[in-house]
Amino acid sequence: MTPPGREEAQRRAAEELARAGYAHEPLPDRLWRWFQQWLGDLTDVAPGGGSVGAVLAALLLILVVVVAVWVMVWLSRRSARAHTADPGDLFGGRAMTAAEHRLAAERLAAEGRWAEAVQERLRAIARDLQDRALVDNLPGRTADELAAEAGRSLPAFADELAAAARAFDDVAYGGVPGTSDTYSMMRELDERLRLARPVAL
Repeated sequence: MTPPGREEAQRRAAEELARAGYAHEPLPDRLWRWFQQWLGDLTDVAPGGGSVGAVLAALLLILVVVVAVWVMVWLSRRSARAHTADPGDLFGGRAMTAAEHRLAAERLAAEGRWAEAVQERLRAIARDLQDRALVDNLPGRTADELAAEAGRSLPAFADELAAAARAFDDVAYGGVPGTSDTYSMMRELDERLRLARPVAL
Protein backbone atom coordinates (compact mmCIF):
# COMPACT_ATOMS: atom_id res chain seq x y z
CA MET A 1 0.00 0.00 0.00
CA THR A 2 1.38 3.40 -1.00
CA PRO A 3 1.84 5.75 1.98
CA PRO A 4 -0.32 8.88 1.80
CA GLY A 5 1.23 12.09 0.47
CA ARG A 6 2.03 15.03 2.68
CA GLU A 7 -1.24 16.87 2.03
CA GLU A 8 -3.29 13.73 2.57
CA ALA A 9 -1.42 13.02 5.82
CA GLN A 10 -2.08 16.55 7.04
CA ARG A 11 -5.77 16.24 6.17
CA ARG A 12 -6.05 12.95 8.06
CA ALA A 13 -4.21 14.42 11.03
CA ALA A 14 -6.55 17.42 11.06
CA GLU A 15 -9.57 15.12 10.97
CA GLU A 16 -8.14 13.03 13.79
CA LEU A 17 -7.44 16.08 15.91
CA ALA A 18 -10.94 17.42 15.27
CA ARG A 19 -12.44 14.46 17.13
CA ALA A 20 -13.93 15.06 20.58
CA GLY A 21 -11.09 13.26 22.33
CA TYR A 22 -8.70 16.05 21.37
CA ALA A 23 -11.03 18.92 22.23
CA HIS A 24 -9.49 19.37 25.68
CA GLU A 25 -5.85 18.80 24.81
CA PRO A 26 -3.70 20.74 27.27
CA LEU A 27 -2.01 23.84 25.91
CA PRO A 28 1.55 22.57 26.58
CA ASP A 29 0.77 19.41 24.59
CA ARG A 30 -0.59 21.45 21.68
CA LEU A 31 2.44 23.73 21.71
CA TRP A 32 4.81 20.75 21.82
CA ARG A 33 2.99 19.08 18.93
CA TRP A 34 3.07 22.33 16.93
CA PHE A 35 6.79 22.70 17.64
CA GLN A 36 7.52 19.13 16.50
CA GLN A 37 5.56 19.68 13.31
CA TRP A 38 7.41 22.94 12.70
CA LEU A 39 10.76 21.15 13.08
CA GLY A 40 9.57 18.46 10.70
CA ASP A 41 8.57 21.06 8.14
CA LEU A 42 11.96 22.73 8.53
CA THR A 43 13.74 19.43 7.92
CA ASP A 44 11.66 18.80 4.80
CA VAL A 45 12.36 22.18 3.20
CA ALA A 46 16.06 22.40 4.13
CA PRO A 47 18.51 22.18 1.19
CA GLY A 48 19.57 18.60 0.68
CA GLY A 49 16.77 17.30 2.92
CA GLY A 50 17.37 14.30 5.15
CA SER A 51 20.48 14.52 7.32
CA VAL A 52 21.31 18.09 6.28
CA GLY A 53 17.82 19.21 7.22
CA ALA A 54 18.08 17.37 10.53
CA VAL A 55 21.37 19.10 11.35
CA LEU A 56 19.91 22.52 10.50
CA ALA A 57 16.83 21.78 12.60
CA ALA A 58 19.02 20.73 15.54
CA LEU A 59 21.12 23.89 15.26
CA LEU A 60 18.01 26.03 15.12
CA LEU A 61 16.58 24.22 18.14
CA ILE A 62 19.77 24.90 20.10
CA LEU A 63 19.62 28.56 19.09
CA VAL A 64 15.99 28.82 20.21
CA VAL A 65 16.82 27.23 23.58
CA VAL A 66 19.82 29.54 24.12
CA VAL A 67 17.73 32.62 23.31
CA ALA A 68 14.90 31.43 25.57
CA VAL A 69 17.31 30.85 28.48
CA TRP A 70 18.94 34.24 27.91
CA VAL A 71 15.53 35.97 27.94
CA MET A 72 14.52 34.20 31.16
CA VAL A 73 17.79 35.13 32.88
CA TRP A 74 17.49 38.74 31.69
CA LEU A 75 13.89 39.00 32.94
CA SER A 76 14.75 37.46 36.31
CA ARG A 77 17.67 39.86 36.81
CA ARG A 78 15.52 42.79 35.81
CA SER A 79 12.82 41.69 38.24
CA ALA A 80 15.40 41.24 40.99
CA ARG A 81 16.75 44.75 40.38
CA ALA A 82 13.25 46.14 40.50
CA HIS A 83 12.50 44.51 43.84
CA THR A 84 15.87 44.82 45.52
CA ALA A 85 17.20 48.22 46.42
CA ASP A 86 20.83 49.14 46.01
CA PRO A 87 22.48 48.42 49.40
CA GLY A 88 23.72 52.01 49.53
CA ASP A 89 20.43 53.55 48.44
CA LEU A 90 19.37 56.09 51.04
CA PHE A 91 15.65 55.55 50.49
CA GLY A 92 15.80 51.77 50.22
CA GLY A 93 13.78 51.86 47.00
CA ARG A 94 10.73 53.48 48.63
CA ALA A 95 8.90 56.65 47.61
CA MET A 96 7.58 58.55 50.64
CA THR A 97 7.18 62.21 51.44
CA ALA A 98 9.29 63.96 54.06
CA ALA A 99 6.25 64.14 56.34
CA GLU A 100 5.66 60.40 55.98
CA HIS A 101 9.29 59.67 56.84
CA ARG A 102 9.02 61.93 59.91
CA LEU A 103 5.86 60.17 61.09
CA ALA A 104 7.50 56.79 60.59
CA ALA A 105 10.58 57.97 62.49
CA GLU A 106 8.51 59.21 65.44
CA ARG A 107 6.54 55.96 65.56
CA LEU A 108 9.73 53.89 65.54
CA ALA A 109 11.29 56.10 68.21
CA ALA A 110 8.20 55.69 70.39
CA GLU A 111 8.69 51.92 70.08
CA GLY A 112 12.36 52.25 71.03
CA ARG A 113 13.52 51.08 67.60
CA TRP A 114 16.27 53.68 67.47
CA ALA A 115 18.29 52.37 64.53
CA GLU A 116 15.26 52.39 62.24
CA ALA A 117 14.11 55.74 63.62
CA VAL A 118 17.52 57.28 62.80
CA GLN A 119 17.31 55.97 59.25
CA GLU A 120 13.79 57.32 58.72
CA ARG A 121 14.75 60.73 60.10
CA LEU A 122 17.67 61.07 57.70
CA ARG A 123 15.36 60.03 54.88
CA ALA A 124 13.01 62.82 55.96
CA ILE A 125 15.92 65.27 55.78
CA ALA A 126 16.90 64.01 52.33
CA ARG A 127 13.36 64.17 50.95
CA ASP A 128 12.84 67.67 52.37
CA LEU A 129 16.09 68.91 50.80
CA GLN A 130 15.07 67.40 47.47
CA ASP A 131 11.61 68.94 47.63
CA ARG A 132 13.18 72.34 48.27
CA ALA A 133 15.61 71.80 45.35
CA LEU A 134 18.62 72.13 47.66
CA VAL A 135 19.92 68.80 46.35
CA ASP A 136 19.26 66.96 43.11
CA ASN A 137 16.75 64.13 43.07
CA LEU A 138 19.11 61.30 42.12
CA PRO A 139 17.99 57.66 42.40
CA GLY A 140 20.33 55.41 44.36
CA ARG A 141 21.89 58.29 46.29
CA THR A 142 23.89 57.35 49.40
CA ALA A 143 23.83 59.21 52.71
CA ASP A 144 27.39 60.42 52.17
CA GLU A 145 26.52 61.78 48.72
CA LEU A 146 23.52 63.59 50.18
CA ALA A 147 25.62 65.14 52.95
CA ALA A 148 28.30 66.31 50.52
CA GLU A 149 25.84 67.95 48.14
CA ALA A 150 23.67 69.47 50.87
CA GLY A 151 26.80 70.79 52.57
CA ARG A 152 27.57 72.86 49.47
CA SER A 153 24.10 74.45 49.53
CA LEU A 154 24.08 74.85 53.31
CA PRO A 155 27.74 75.16 54.34
CA ALA A 156 26.87 76.06 57.94
CA PHE A 157 25.42 72.54 58.29
CA ALA A 158 28.12 70.66 56.38
CA ASP A 159 29.76 69.07 59.45
CA GLU A 160 26.44 68.11 61.03
CA LEU A 161 25.20 66.61 57.76
CA ALA A 162 28.37 64.55 57.45
CA ALA A 163 27.93 63.33 61.03
CA ALA A 164 24.29 62.45 60.32
CA ALA A 165 25.33 60.50 57.23
CA ARG A 166 27.90 58.56 59.29
CA ALA A 167 25.25 57.80 61.91
CA PHE A 168 22.91 56.55 59.20
CA ASP A 169 25.60 54.31 57.68
CA ASP A 170 26.57 53.00 61.13
CA VAL A 171 23.07 51.83 62.03
CA ALA A 172 22.02 50.81 58.51
CA TYR A 173 25.14 48.92 57.40
CA GLY A 174 27.63 48.84 60.25
CA GLY A 175 25.56 46.96 62.79
CA VAL A 176 25.84 49.81 65.30
CA PRO A 177 22.79 49.97 67.56
CA GLY A 178 20.86 53.21 67.41
CA THR A 179 20.36 55.30 70.53
CA SER A 180 17.90 57.89 71.71
CA ASP A 181 20.72 60.46 71.71
CA THR A 182 21.55 59.78 68.07
CA TYR A 183 17.90 60.04 67.14
CA SER A 184 17.49 63.29 69.10
CA MET A 185 20.49 64.74 67.26
CA MET A 186 18.98 63.71 63.92
CA ARG A 187 15.54 65.12 64.78
CA GLU A 188 16.99 68.42 65.98
CA LEU A 189 19.08 68.73 62.81
CA ASP A 190 15.98 68.05 60.73
CA GLU A 191 14.06 70.82 62.48
CA ARG A 192 16.84 73.37 61.96
CA LEU A 193 17.38 72.38 58.34
CA ARG A 194 13.69 72.99 57.61
CA LEU A 195 14.27 76.66 58.46
CA ALA A 196 17.63 77.00 56.75
CA ARG A 197 18.15 78.96 53.57
CA PRO A 198 20.85 78.18 51.01
CA VAL A 199 23.82 80.49 50.56
CA ALA A 200 23.69 82.89 47.63
CA LEU A 201 25.77 81.75 44.69
